Amino acid sequence: MNFRNATIDDLPKIVDIYNSIISGRLVTADTDSVTVTNKMEWFNSHTPSRPVWIIEDESFNIIGWASFRNFYGRPAYSGTAEFSLYLDESFRNKGYGTQIIRYAIAQCPELGIHTLLGFIFEQNKHSLELVKKMGFEEWGHLPDVAVLDGKSCSLKIFGKKVGR
Repeated sequence: MNFRNATIDDLPKIVDIYNSIISGRLVTADTDSVTVTNKMEWFNSHTPSRPVWIIEDESFNIIGWASFRNFYGRPAYSGTAEFSLYLDESFRNKGYGTQIIRYAIAQCPELGIHTLLGFIFEQNKHSLELVKKMGFEEWGHLPDVAVLDGKSCSLKIFGKKVGR
């Protein structure tokens, strides 16, 4: 696999991959498709220490993207980041998630991250299994904080110390 920093030219593919998961109601609280314009501010808010990565296979096909975001926006949390991972539909459930998370964890010290977080809907069994397998622990449970198609959904917060 190849990991590289995303460029603005990658944003349409990032949006396509993201939009492909919205209708499943397992991964995001967005309920309608987003546009490149909608995601521009989000994309531009990333920095070298909180990147958006494009992940490619050995043939340089884009298999997905991942991003780091500061947690809560206060200085004392500067070493804590939320990690998000989205795979193209044709590359899901093939073991890429494990490899990508392993790589992300290894990069955390260089990025100034000592604590990694994941926010996962309770009904997203695949992602819950994946983060548990990767050594994340459940640090929080927010019952019924989202409503998707009239159904209440709970959010679990998973964390892992990755440095210090």
